[in-house]
Amino acid sequence: MAASWLVLLALCLLLPLLLLGGWKRWRRRRAARHVVSVVLGDVGRSPRMQYHALSLAMHGFSVTLLGFCNSKPHDELLQNNRIQIVGLTELQSLAVGPRVFQYGVKVVFQAMYLLWKLMWREPGDYIFLQNPPGLPSIAVCWFVGCLCGSKLVIDWHNYGYSIMGLVHGPNHPLVLLAKWYERFFGRLSHLNLCVTNAMREDLAENWRIRAVTVYDKPASFFKETPLNMQHRLFMKLGGMHSPFRARLEPEDPATERSAFTERYAGSGLVTRLRERPALLVSSTSWTEDEDFSILLAALEKFEQLILDGHNLPSLVCVITGKGPLREYYSRLIQQKCFQHIQVCTPWLEAEDYPLLLGSADLGVCLHTSSSGLDLPMKVVDMFGCCLPVCAVNFKCLHELVKHEENGLVFEDSEELAAQLQMLFSNFPDPAGKLNQFRKNLRESEQLRWDESWVQTVLPLIMDT
Repeated sequence: MAASWLVLLALCLLLPLLLLGGWKRWRRRRAARHVVSVVLGDVGRSPRMQYHALSLAMHGFSVTLLGFCNSKPHDELLQNNRIQIVGLTELQSLAVGPRVFQYGVKVVFQAMYLLWKLMWREPGDYIFLQNPPGLPSIAVCWFVGCLCGSKLVIDWHNYGYSIMGLVHGPNHPLVLLAKWYERFFGRLSHLNLCVTNAMREDLAENWRIRAVTVYDKPASFFKETPLNMQHRLFMKLGGMHSPFRARLEPEDPATERSAFTERYAGSGLVTRLRERPALLVSSTSWTEDEDFSILLAALEKFEQLILDGHNLPSLVCVITGKGPLREYYSRLIQQKCFQHIQVCTPWLEAEDYPLLLGSADLGVCLHTSSSGLDLPMKVVDMFGCCLPVCAVNFKCLHELVKHEENGLVFEDSEELAAQLQMLFSNFPDPAGKLNQFRKNLRESEQLRWDESWVQTVLPLIMDT
């Protein structure tokens, strides 16, 4: 730990020489149709920035994508010879002094480190930056853009200060400073993209920033999963997670059975089990803006309905994701004494996540948005797989979830439990509301990410 901080200190002392060397490198190697994309987070958990990189590459740009490499990105990204991923090292907080001091030191070192990494990369016509996290990356990317003539494009997913406010409170000095920083440096960008019309209006009214709404759209690999691929996925996951395993072994030992499907050895035919459980899926970053106690309370009520004799199936509830509150909620889940509900919290490979969504019966979203202005990408992905969703209500959710059309909106655990009871009554019911929602999604002819990107983003960067 001490050695890493000494290295960073040496880096700061050598910064003038690094800047000079990097500037000379820029002067020699400026290339057309090149974009530098920056996310001060895990690339594998930043799908929108991955999609930007893929769309840019598809339309003739070379892309250098800088970010943390904690989890594997999509294979499509890794196999594209126009995209180079440059790993950033995530700096740990200095365990000395007050928390404010620790945070300040970390931000300074992150700024120096990111500046160094950008200086020694081929400069681009554009720097695409995800915000949040924008501290210190907005200022650094703006400064680098000034030096090398790159245009800064900020993709506003949310406000970083509002996420900090969930932990420290909205009036904490750090939060107020972060808000000022975000507003001040955000105005210096060349182009701004955002994820909702509500955010576009807020940026214009309160921040004097003009932005273009680029809705999240599902990539082409988010689609309904064929039954044979569902079976292979369930068998694979069953090797690691017991809820996917068969409750009873088949009479024929050559028959392959999961909790939901079975495959006959002779014909290779895959069928769904008649008494299979319903598969409910949620995904999360396990952060403060998603209250999973709502789902757990609704599951307890659902369990009681089964015990009271209602015609409801058993449930397998899969909550996938990584994040700071995962251990906290895992402990809560372990304390539950469910008889008819099984809950597991796996982290799925990038290629397995779309397959799981395309195999599920219902999605649940508990994202409430720290700012009330962003939309949950998990719901976009679920809709791409024609998976109906129950989503907790917040300010701009109506821009995505249409109540009683492609899903249901709830306010609390009582309402969610009632919706689960209604949707899973007499499961699987071909004439039920769940299948009607799925049919509506199939018929909606949703735009995919690249189709939307060509209409919204490509004209902006080609015109400028």
